[in-house]
Amino acid sequence: MALYGIVADIHGNREALSTALAALDRRGLRQLLCLGDIVGYNADPDECVAMLRDRGALSIAGNHDLIALRRLDFARCSNKAMYALKRTRRRLAAASAAYLATLPDARVIEERVVLVHGGVRDVEQYMMTSAHIGENAPYLAADYPAARLCFFGHSHEQKIYEVHEGGVRELPLAPSMPLARDRVYFINPGSVDASRKRGQKLAELAVLDTDAWRVEFWRQPYDCASTEAKAAVFGYRLNPWLDRFYTLQRRLLRIRARRTRPIRA
Repeated sequence: MALYGIVADIHGNREALSTALAALDRRGLRQLLCLGDIVGYNADPDECVAMLRDRGALSIAGNHDLIALRRLDFARCSNKAMYALKRTRRRLAAASAAYLATLPDARVIEERVVLVHGGVRDVEQYMMTSAHIGENAPYLAADYPAARLCFFGHSHEQKIYEVHEGGVRELPLAPSMPLARDRVYFINPGSVDASRKRGQKLAELAVLDTDAWRVEFWRQPYDCASTEAKAAVFGYRLNPWLDRFYTLQRRLLRIRARRTRPIRA
């Protein structure tokens, strides 16, 4: 039984990760779980890898980590993600790549807690609705029969869903939420990186108490101006004209693929 800080979708944002870890330190929390996407979008992938490695975080691989390692392609990426990840591939240090290469697709903590990045069986699936959770709940039961909590990331939104007697409902968020031990929950701690979000930039994370069976949702402001300045200077931000070019290029590739697809008799 323990207290865990849980982070996801860091995306090379050193300022946001530093803020999140400092908040956990103030609470006296040293055990850290990471749901992947350590790199991508922002200019400090090596620094973020080092911070997690030095802290002894129990991490898994996200789709951005796998793309940076060339284990996944760009097919399901947005233009902005693809552009930033091409930069990440060029800049990522060998030691960082070696660390990312050791990360599993999922982890089980204390038998009842499962960590995934996207869907239970699809690292690139966005679980954003009760229907998505309903699709993945049987996968969780089949693959991890003892699991009662499934922490996931990828969609960058703090969410909690309760699964009970075949039904799924999204629960309204509160800073601290008790969990029923006879039910299953899918929980997204939110994204440490807020570069894709509008409005105030907040580093999001969660804290899990496996003794009290309770989860807390935290949000911390960070120095987003520094993050954005570095991302622009080091070439991680896609300008509108190149964004349009990539969109046109993808359309042409899809058209070409359809035209060359063999016709079935």
